[in-house]
Amino acid sequence: MTEKEARNIVKKFDENRCPSDDEVFIFIEAMDFLIKLKNNPADMLYLGGYYYEMKRFDLALKYYEMAASLDYDPAYECLGYIWYYGRTGKRDFKKAFEYFSRLMDKGDLVSTYKIADMYKNGYYVEKNQQKYEEMIIELYPKVKDMNNVFDPVPEVFTRLARIRKSQGENEEAVRLYLYAKDFLAQRIRFNAFFGNLNMMKWLVDDLYELIEFDEDYFDFFDLYYLLKTPHKIKFYYENEEYKLFSSMEGKECNVCFEGKWFHNRDDFFKDASIDNLKLTAIYNDLYGFEVE
Repeated sequence: MTEKEARNIVKKFDENRCPSDDEVFIFIEAMDFLIKLKNNPADMLYLGGYYYEMKRFDLALKYYEMAASLDYDPAYECLGYIWYYGRTGKRDFKKAFEYFSRLMDKGDLVSTYKIADMYKNGYYVEKNQQKYEEMIIELYPKVKDMNNVFDPVPEVFTRLARIRKSQGENEEAVRLYLYAKDFLAQRIRFNAFFGNLNMMKWLVDDLYELIEFDEDYFDFFDLYYLLKTPHKIKFYYENEEYKLFSSMEGKECNVCFEGKWFHNRDDFFKDASIDNLKLTAIYNDLYGFEVE
């Protein structure tokens, strides 16, 4: 294998929304080859990110630490997440704070809102709601005009929306949630990472605590609200009608779409597809949503 061949394998894999087991194996072989050949921390971080998305956190940690050993700044943020959430089985807020602080001091926006979260929750530092709110409010003007879907706009907007809600500024909170929802939907179209899907779920739940749900006008991601309880829903894609329904099974609301059962709304948004196209990737082409 040559470097050019390996890069082409990685490029094709990155463009493939539903890779087979064989394609995954070849991708990992190509990435391991590149890492040994070039010792490039960006490659290490890329492979670590793949394992993180697959929830293979032990392997994600391995490659993040390899990249950090080369003093690669983005790796510190990733390690902060590993230890903040205890992805490998144990939380270490001291390590998380140190990794995030290292980048926050360089102006990194993601690490800044994670440090703010630590003050909000009292993780490693003394709980300080005022400091948390001040940090998030200071971040808002820095992100509000960003337009890359991977910029931390929805992360900051949703945090600020909750602050505004607590201050009784519900209209402003709704405005922030709606902007964040549209921004995040565009990100999920390219990367249906479980963290992005969870953020959308919490955002939709919060939004419809502030406004009434309109069953005559809703979109794909509003299904997060409907699929908490039994519903029958239809929609269209390329002039074809599709139906799904949800029903209670114990404490979970199962979802059935195209003859396939999903354990809950999380699994539906993660895996539901039409002709091997994830619904999250074609959400903007789905229309005519209706509760039956």
